[in-house]
Amino acid sequence: MKLITFDVFRTLGIPGVRYIKPERMYDHLEEIRQADWLLFPEYWQVNALAYGLGARIFPSLASYHLGHDKVQQTRAFLALCPEHVPPTEIRGTSRAALDHIEARFGYPFIAKRIKSAMGEGVRLIASRQDLDDHVAEEPVLYAQARLPIDRDLRIVLVGGEVIAAYWRITPLEGYRANVSQGGRIDHAAIPEAAIGLARRLARELDIDHAGFDIAMVDGHPYVFEFNRLFGNQGIADSSRRIGDAIRRAIGLDDDDRDPDGEPPLQLTA
Repeated sequence: MKLITFDVFRTLGIPGVRYIKPERMYDHLEEIRQADWLLFPEYWQVNALAYGLGARIFPSLASYHLGHDKVQQTRAFLALCPEHVPPTEIRGTSRAALDHIEARFGYPFIAKRIKSAMGEGVRLIASRQDLDDHVAEEPVLYAQARLPIDRDLRIVLVGGEVIAAYWRITPLEGYRANVSQGGRIDHAAIPEAAIGLARRLARELDIDHAGFDIAMVDGHPYVFEFNRLFGNQGIADSSRRIGDAIRRAIGLDDDDRDPDGEPPLQLTA
């Protein structure tokens, strides 16, 4: 099987992959056409590869398109399982919109940048001044009720397999549980309801490489978002385990290995 990757670090656990820099894509079109799978293209490449060349890409198109921003994700979640979405408003930034959100949520509530990761762009809105300051920087107001939690779950699925599940415990007096923002990892007592929700979302939305962020309130799971490119903190032996799961997801079995050993990654300048 011929594999090309556009992200060398995301495919370290997969032997025999040809690496091409994304910006050199058009210099290697024939080679790309002949590949069985294209792994981890950048977002700007996806339409050209999938629709222009008819190529198979991993992660899936849904993983890219729904994972591109929080608005697209949330609308899909609301269509599929509204009972598992925290109270959320996606609005413009008119005075009427701000008045509506203020009346619905009160203070404090959470506002999020629609394209962000690692907890960046997440703000605790404690007053109208905070809200005015936030919308001065953001063209879309994504507002969410603040849930009564001090932790959330990161559940990583690759090709339908649960690779890791762990709590991210919020620092004292904080409101973001992301490890990059100081959250602490704990692997104890992972609720089956959260695992089940992550599996359902991945299956029904065709998301095959994602870290889902899920909160538990009185035993009920709520999904915040998923990250197509997730951090590897909390995943033991991450390169090998994720690489093996990707191999299974794209149908690469042991017969595809080099009988004399695993060939090194091939690089293109």
